[in-house]
Amino acid sequence: MSPFACAWVPFFAVAAFERSEPALVERPVIVVRGHGAATRVVEASAAAREHGIAPGMTEAEARARCPLLVARAWCDERVASARHALLEAALTVSPRIEDGGPGIVHLDTAGLGGLVGDTHAIVDRLLRQVRAVGLRACVGVAASRTAARLAAQAGTRVTIVPPGGERTFLAAVPLAALELSADLAATFARWGIRTLGELAALPRRSLGDRLGAAGLRAHDASLGVDREPFHVYVPEPYWEEAQGLEWEVTLLEPLLGVIERVLTRLCDRLGVVHVSVDGVDLELALASRETHHRTIALAYPTRDVRLIRTLIAVDLEGHPPPAAVVGVTVRARPAVARPTPADLWRPPAPAHRDLAVLLTRLTEMVGADNLGAPSVLDSHHPDAFTLRPFVAHAAVATPGAPDDRHPPPRMMLRRKQPSAAVEVEAADGRPRAVTSDGRWTRVLACAGPWRMSGEWWDTRAWARDEWDVLLSDTRLCRLAHDRLADHWQLIGVYD
Repeated sequence: MSPFACAWVPFFAVAAFERSEPALVERPVIVVRGHGAATRVVEASAAAREHGIAPGMTEAEARARCPLLVARAWCDERVASARHALLEAALTVSPRIEDGGPGIVHLDTAGLGGLVGDTHAIVDRLLRQVRAVGLRACVGVAASRTAARLAAQAGTRVTIVPPGGERTFLAAVPLAALELSADLAATFARWGIRTLGELAALPRRSLGDRLGAAGLRAHDASLGVDREPFHVYVPEPYWEEAQGLEWEVTLLEPLLGVIERVLTRLCDRLGVVHVSVDGVDLELALASRETHHRTIALAYPTRDVRLIRTLIAVDLEGHPPPAAVVGVTVRARPAVARPTPADLWRPPAPAHRDLAVLLTRLTEMVGADNLGAPSVLDSHHPDAFTLRPFVAHAAVATPGAPDDRHPPPRMMLRRKQPSAAVEVEAADGRPRAVTSDGRWTRVLACAGPWRMSGEWWDTRAWARDEWDVLLSDTRLCRLAHDRLADHWQLIGVYD
């Protein structure tokens, strides 16, 4: 059988808080749920357990046992972020991993020998990658996932079970390592079963007759046998880090400090897999139980925490949250930054950092709806366009393409937004003279009409004729005659 590795993070809920608050490491910490007298311990750190504190205990009793105890309220976002971080770290070691639950991940190490090295090299790399995302794990290696998990939970940092030695190793493991149901554990206690070796020695058929499927599953675990197929973990399409606050934040600078810590953890995760941020979605939980959403677009993929923090600060200065903030969630849109060759004959482009800051400040000045790259809409109306987010692309020369440094001469129509109303003298429908800004100008030549119409099925129906006219003052213009309202407009000038 191909060997499996298991990474197990002890006291995972506490580890999720220690990941975002390094000062909590080695201190007696508990994670609690509930309110008032009903507040109970969900998880306790190793230092807290030395004082006799265990899950299920009330917070008051826990504090009585340890006056220096640090308590944190359960936060789904922190635990979920830590769980995703552990899985992502494991993916950098093996492409086949399985989510074994909070704080547990299984890795299929088949074929990794030629890529990473022997078993010790694989374990060292797994420990480094888990440590890089702010977690500390114990690793077990065995021929089955069950045996590898029990080896990881044996208490030492690294436990490698030799091939064929799974049953010998598991024989001394306490029965409590299987996390059986209370009824099943009580039954085994009445039978005098204390270790997995004693459970494995029981006759399987009789065990199934007495205890059913639950007893057979426990017997398989005592032998280190995997009955379930390997469920390959598929990473989620987004990256997220979150942090709840125990106090309400109303000032920008303290809020940016929290956001920077969340961004640091998120960029550390992205750095492990060599991925950058293409955009950031910021979600602020407010004391009013509402949510303040902001989207920050980046001109170029990056993992620069300072740059992203600056862009978020500029955006929040213009769009502050309407109430005090009690939680921060940051989601990243990942993108791989690909370098492009530069052109020796072009002026140097602005630094992507400066361009991103400039775009953000321009957005703050003119508004997000008034800044971007023009894009033509799928419509028959010639003026139908919209603004899309501006993204700078480096120009790459294509063999056989025209040289942009010496473009051929061409005439461009500069459209006026909005169009200017003019008076036109026409004969047989053709313009003969134009009066604009109080000045009368004769038409020397004209071409047209180009008749167009649209949206005749709606109240916004339009129909007009467009003409290109050469005026006596040497201007070449385009005129539009609205056939529904019977008025003329100057819609553009050629230059």
